[in-house]
Amino acid sequence: MRSKQPTIWDIAIKLNVSISTVSRALRNAPDINPETKKAVLDLAHQLDYQPNTIATSLRKNKTDIIGVMVPEFVHAFFPSIILGIQEVANAAGYKVMVMQSGESLEIEKHNLQAMVSSRVDGLILAITRETNDYEHIISAQRKGLPIVFFNRVVDELQGSKVMVDDYKGAYIAVQHLIQTGCRRIAHLAGPENMTIGRNRLNGYLDALKAHQVPIEDELIMHCDFVDGRARACTQRLLTMENRPDALFAVNDPTAIEALICIRENGLSIPDDIALAGFSNAPHGAFVTPSLTSVVQPIHEIGGLAAQLLLRQIKAPQQFIPETHVLDTTLVIRQSTRAKPE
Repeated sequence: MRSKQPTIWDIAIKLNVSISTVSRALRNAPDINPETKKAVLDLAHQLDYQPNTIATSLRKNKTDIIGVMVPEFVHAFFPSIILGIQEVANAAGYKVMVMQSGESLEIEKHNLQAMVSSRVDGLILAITRETNDYEHIISAQRKGLPIVFFNRVVDELQGSKVMVDDYKGAYIAVQHLIQTGCRRIAHLAGPENMTIGRNRLNGYLDALKAHQVPIEDELIMHCDFVDGRARACTQRLLTMENRPDALFAVNDPTAIEALICIRENGLSIPDDIALAGFSNAPHGAFVTPSLTSVVQPIHEIGGLAAQLLLRQIKAPQQFIPETHVLDTTLVIRQSTRAKPE
């Protein structure tokens, strides 16, 4: 059975002082007698008294807590973002409440309601792959909840956004594949409702156009961040009569699923088929062969999202939403061919 938490009433009764005296002593008010203050603090320590943060937040209309909601914890990308958020939030005196939606729209809705009910001061959000109805998010914003979107953003939602240059990242990855001699390049694509999916697809298409490489619709398959779908799509590509000589994947988890499928089919990477991903996940450097990938400034994404949210919390009337697009680079590893001399 859960024991009753001591309150300022308990301290006041034991010391035969008023509740206001206890409250002032706990707040280190200057107008309190030093001996009384010491007695209050000593008893509070003895009783293991903890302030009622809910009551305090109701009085202040502020909890000093920011929420973070991400689609999954399975891969390193989102946990790494959270570390960047926590560093900035903690330095500013804020605590961080983290929830994950499991790539489910319904869980996202439930978690958002829990965040609102918990009176978080603001929210940093990456939507799920299922999210195509935004009323729950818009409703929270109408209630005054500041929200900053990152990575998985959509044009329909208003607010500050932090993302990387997905278009450029995809373009340089596909251009690298072309420059190594690949001509039949498939794309394992992301969700079309998300900006990152569209921008990475457009980068892929424009790189092909710029180098006069034919675009073939049958080589574009939407895996949509669904576990197992990348492997199934890769298998379909490998069984084509004229199979691709390279794959560009929307992210590294998708690329690694493809890598496993290619190896299971007895093909050599990159000799039979080259492979490039996006996000530079830590395990991408340790798979065999190591994965060529687009590098994102993950820590900076989290830190910048937190900075934008804290600015909005502190001055909501003066704050104007901002969109920040961070640069990407390409790290070349063993999964792609060397450029011809």
